[in-house]
Amino acid sequence: MKIIGIVLLVLCFLMTLALGAQNQEVVNFNYLVAQGEFRLSLLLGVVFGTGFALGWLICGMLYLKARMSAAMLKKQVNKQRQELDKLRTDPVKE
Repeated sequence: MKIIGIVLLVLCFLMTLALGAQNQEVVNFNYLVAQGEFRLSLLLGVVFGTGFALGWLICGMLYLKARMSAAMLKKQVNKQRQELDKLRTDPVKE
């Protein structure tokens, strides 16, 4: 399933490149501190790439946070399981 998703993503990227190569329109882009004229295909490619990288970075950070939390909880469960096993094997003091 992963391979199919990667192949579809690569195909969409290649189609976008092919369509973008046909669009050589120069547009005026006003960004926060300056202004510039760029080819529309280049501008769209840079914005898409930046968004894609930022999305991967955010998802990666959330994934790492979840993995660390799961590892911590697993360690806690193992500790409690050892305590419970110890309590089960010790004789009852009355």
